[in-house]
Amino acid sequence: MAVTPKANTELVAVAWLSSAVGVEAGQVATTLPSDPAAWETNGFVQVCPVVGGSPQMYYALREPVVQVDCYAVNPSSGKPPWGKAASLFELLVAATYDTALMQRTLTLPAGYPQARVMTAHFTSEPRRIPGDDASYARYVADLALHWITL
Repeated sequence: MAVTPKANTELVAVAWLSSAVGVEAGQVATTLPSDPAAWETNGFVQVCPVVGGSPQMYYALREPVVQVDCYAVNPSSGKPPWGKAASLFELLVAATYDTALMQRTLTLPAGYPQARVMTAHFTSEPRRIPGDDASYARYVADLALHWITL
């Protein structure tokens, strides 16, 4: 018997963050690409593991909190491009106030059901993570999503 794929928080978070105005296709994933040349122009958004939240007990509403990391790099310089990483994060913060992105059906990868994010908001301010050996600029914050499978 074949197992039917189910939507999960990481897939929903990637799809929703990818829909933010100013975020390019392929700029959001759960794994940072190993080649910085692939994302040096626009930066990269990484959806990290779930850090909190819980599903509803009596109906299929999920309420996770995920860590979101925004990266920027300048391979020709040893200085992290903090401004580029911060600006990328602010695009995501602005998306949480964009009512057109709420209550919208998201298309997940082939074989997965669609999902709908009811609301999304950051539960912390983006914080700078200094001291990266590769001179990446990195900001981190926690995003709460309220979503359902359709």
